[in-house]
Amino acid sequence: MVTIIKREINAFFSSTIGYLVIAVFLLINGLFLWIFNGNFNILDSGFADLSPYFELAPWVLLFLIPAVCMRAFSDEMKMGTLELLLTKPISLKQIVLGKYFGAVILIVIALIPTILYIFTIAALGNPPGNWDVGSTLGSYIGLLFLVFAYTSIGIFASTLSQNQIVAFIIAVFLCFALYYGFEGFSSSRFDIAELGMKAHFDSVARGVLDTRDLVYFLSVTVFFIGLTIFKLKRK
Repeated sequence: MVTIIKREINAFFSSTIGYLVIAVFLLINGLFLWIFNGNFNILDSGFADLSPYFELAPWVLLFLIPAVCMRAFSDEMKMGTLELLLTKPISLKQIVLGKYFGAVILIVIALIPTILYIFTIAALGNPPGNWDVGSTLGSYIGLLFLVFAYTSIGIFASTLSQNQIVAFIIAVFLCFALYYGFEGFSSSRFDIAELGMKAHFDSVARGVLDTRDLVYFLSVTVFFIGLTIFKLKRK
């Protein structure tokens, strides 16, 4: 599995994909948080906290992660290299997990530079150094678990079509449906918001780590990884 992970990471950074993903993520967040006027601009909000970033990041990742994952298996199926990969002394489960963790590592690398935002917020606080540690750490943990879930969906979507664009669209739709869909259809009579990822992400972002939220994200992740293995076994 480690070999597959290294292969995926090398594939990302041997082309422009890896650098482009990191640059796009940082550029979009940077522009909305510090340059463009609007609800996400931290300087205009009057509060030294990163809540605008944690509101924006899930939506950016909703498009970015499917773009990273869309070629995971669609390329292998299109070029006929999946069968060749399966002949190697490595199980299908290890292949799927290798590709999964390769994509997760790339996204985590993209998240790491945003830690600099914490130092900026700390400097902007009144007095300096006054920032909500619990909420910020909780939000980063929530974002990490959201990455786990989004990536598993993206990997699964890449097995549904040999066309990368189709795989991307399917992944974006599934991520959107699971992140915001339940909240969008929730009402006073049918409160189904708790079934969606946004409710659980918001819960973790408050700084309280509830095992129910973590189990939810892990369940979604395991479910889609399991679906990916099942789908590939049927090919």
